[in-house]
Amino acid sequence: MSDLRSWYPEIEPFETGMLDVGDGHTIYWERVGTRGAKPAVFLHGGPGGATSPKQRRLFDPDLYDVILFDQRGCGKSTPHASLEANTTWHLVADIERLREMCGFEKWQVFGGSWGSTLALAYAQTHPGRVSELVVRGIYTLTKAELDWYYQFGVSEMFPDKWERFVAPIPSEERGDMMGAYRRRLTGDDRKAQIEAARAWSLWEGETITLLPDPETSGKFGEDDFAIAFARIENHYFVHAGWLEEGQLIRDAGRLRGIPGVIVHGRYDMPCPAKYAWALHKAWPEADFHLIEGAGHAFSEPGILDQLIRATDRFAGKS
Repeated sequence: MSDLRSWYPEIEPFETGMLDVGDGHTIYWERVGTRGAKPAVFLHGGPGGATSPKQRRLFDPDLYDVILFDQRGCGKSTPHASLEANTTWHLVADIERLREMCGFEKWQVFGGSWGSTLALAYAQTHPGRVSELVVRGIYTLTKAELDWYYQFGVSEMFPDKWERFVAPIPSEERGDMMGAYRRRLTGDDRKAQIEAARAWSLWEGETITLLPDPETSGKFGEDDFAIAFARIENHYFVHAGWLEEGQLIRDAGRLRGIPGVIVHGRYDMPCPAKYAWALHKAWPEADFHLIEGAGHAFSEPGILDQLIRATDRFAGKS
């Protein structure tokens, strides 16, 4: 099994910048590895998460030229936590702007969790620009998936953590948890907004790993991170990602001819394995790895092992 600490070393970007993508948004991007090596783009989770140094370590820096960026409204991108002109299709267009900025004809697209949603949406929109597709923690944003995590399902697995998640919401509003949270996250009461943001974010941070991992969950309790994460994620999920129901599985045929790898933890709570299996059946050309003894986070050993094997293989490394 791979151990993140024993694989690729921590590396600093060799180039960074801010790209004006219009609509009042500017996104932070960084470029790591070796200029002119194999092009790739990393799509972080959330929506509303951000890039991190650990994510750079999924790629051999001698063999890859990787773009990582903070999606609209989060991380170092501005304006912070903005919901205006912030949809899946705005982000798909931003990815294309970054590719054109770098002058890449094609690139490997790598995304996990919400990043897998965005990777599939991008690849299905621009299949000719994708050399390979690596997706982990498959999330297709159907109503059943959203209800499972925010209404009833995971609540049965983590009753103690669910109790903390519902605490900011009066009992009469709990029939629509995403809607109740939206009212608080977009309201004018700053105290209520922060309380809701922390509760929303910690619910995710504490349920994404098979075993408790304070290092993974810790950042979800930080106010600045939590505000962007909760506001943007809730905004996307209330609107089902501006996707038609079942769209990403329905349109998986557009991925034919793109080499791919699907990696999913057997005990992934936010993203039930059923949907990774459905993608596998709809896109059988991709290698499929259902990891036993793993939850959702990319840092879990079995998941990490397959991800690094994928990036190594696509770079021609034996």
